[in-house]
Amino acid sequence: MSEKPDTIVLIHGFWVTPRSWENWKTHYEAKGFTVLTPGYPGFEVEVEALNADPSPIAALTAPQVIAHLSEVVGALPRPPILIGHSAGGAFTQVLLDRGYGASAVALNSAPTEGVRVTPLSQLKSTFPVLKNPANRHRAVGFDFEQWNYAFTNTFAQDEARALYERYAIPASGGILWNSVLANLMPGPQDIAVDYHNEKRAPLLFISGTEDHIMPPSVQRSNAAHYKGETITEVKVYEGYAHLLPAQEGWEEIADYALDWALEHAR
Repeated sequence: MSEKPDTIVLIHGFWVTPRSWENWKTHYEAKGFTVLTPGYPGFEVEVEALNADPSPIAALTAPQVIAHLSEVVGALPRPPILIGHSAGGAFTQVLLDRGYGASAVALNSAPTEGVRVTPLSQLKSTFPVLKNPANRHRAVGFDFEQWNYAFTNTFAQDEARALYERYAIPASGGILWNSVLANLMPGPQDIAVDYHNEKRAPLLFISGTEDHIMPPSVQRSNAAHYKGETITEVKVYEGYAHLLPAQEGWEEIADYALDWALEHAR
């Protein structure tokens, strides 16, 4: 019997940095795991620095992110557990498709290519970016009301504002145009996987029922695209918004994700 993974790689999404994993990192380290929280290229600085100078965000591309994450995960001595949130869930799927990871969990995941479910709440959440084609070449942030709708719609107002101030940064308009709108535009996209890849490690989608930006319908459709004998499951948590890793009760979800990943690790 092979050894279980001893390393967890937590992959953040858009509009946040690795700081958004601070609770999960501490939680898993207390269980004895090595926990990596790689940032995207140019995200080696803190939230405050990226808000002061978002030029690294504006220049970011999905292939750059995937190449960097592949380098981080590929350098590990043994395949780790991959856990990605939002866009990090989509990048996690790409890594898994390319042979990285012993198992993976995607939390409130952004869709990979071909997932054509585009709920109205998702379009409303991303409208600040998608309303202007010029945003393809910009880093585009949310004001607090936009953040609260997209990320923390079930949180108390004071908690939502504190998280906005601690975590929020702009996002890459270019990547969002090529991912959220991939369903509406023809041609190959950057965030694509082979849904028939029989060698892909097991994958769990975790979804919050109150998520506006990546609702359960997106997760279910994404999971349903995977064909063949690969293990692909969906777990839905009632009452959870998009910023699920920071919502009260996150410990139960973190433990479920870890237990599932360990049980299914290859």
